[in-house]
Amino acid sequence: MRQITLTVNEEQVGLRLDRYLASRLSGVSRTQIQQAIRSGAASINGKAVARPSYRLQTGEQIVWKTCSTQDLSPPLVHVPIIYEDGDIIVVDKPTGLTVHPGAGANKPTLVQALLVNRELPSGGNRDRPGIVHRLDKDTSGTIVIAKTTSALESLQEQFATRKVKKVYLASATGVISEAKGLIDAPIGRNPVHPTRMTVRPQGRAAQTEFHVLKRTEDSTLITILLHTGRTHQIRVHLNYIGHPIIGDVLYGKPAERLLLHAWRLEFTHPATGKRARFESLIPPQFPDYQYSELPWPVSRFADNQGQRDS
Repeated sequence: MRQITLTVNEEQVGLRLDRYLASRLSGVSRTQIQQAIRSGAASINGKAVARPSYRLQTGEQIVWKTCSTQDLSPPLVHVPIIYEDGDIIVVDKPTGLTVHPGAGANKPTLVQALLVNRELPSGGNRDRPGIVHRLDKDTSGTIVIAKTTSALESLQEQFATRKVKKVYLASATGVISEAKGLIDAPIGRNPVHPTRMTVRPQGRAAQTEFHVLKRTEDSTLITILLHTGRTHQIRVHLNYIGHPIIGDVLYGKPAERLLLHAWRLEFTHPATGKRARFESLIPPQFPDYQYSELPWPVSRFADNQGQRDS
């Protein structure tokens, strides 16, 4: 760990933090410095500052911590952009990519990849700038990120009031005999395995709607709409009815990948006020099907969908 302490003098007052550091650190590009600042490498007067655009004041003490110049390089993560304008970004998150930094996460995240060449609103949480919902690391698919504070607040309100529609695809083990169904079972933390969730009476209410698309001898392809947004909800509920998702290492058996994909996403655009629909490409590991012919579903059990991935 390398630590540098710098003090701002009167001539440097008003400078952006990234520009100031670029003038004081040799062999490091401004882009690398911006990425490191957003990742928590800089603090001022003992408090972490994650905004490269922060304006310096006289007498402030800057502490810069990094392991090596190599650590400042932007993460080499390719994130397919489905749509982007001045207010939102809609991306197709690859499987295996964590959405935002957290406890135990030491690999590049979706947030870090997006911050390489754009700024995102913190919304009071510097580790999750722009994030209004999430997908599990091994779940792929469509996710929207806010680029402005007003967009962040609008999307947060829409998710909180369940005005966002999310459609998932999953390939479950075994043959589901019903054409459609609603799994209504409360979910809580597993008392034996704290990293897992489970159906338990003391848990929070959770409802998962599914519709069967295709059956084989040993699997069932389904679409899923969430009416609530509990952690691991889809995975827990399908395991609960005896049909865990193929490739689910927590609740089923390992495979090439977890066959759970956040396919379609619909919400009100924060700036235009119009409903916007986006969908991501179907991963090649999913069964062949005429996905493009599927209409956007209307729930037969409830009007709204939940707010977080499972």
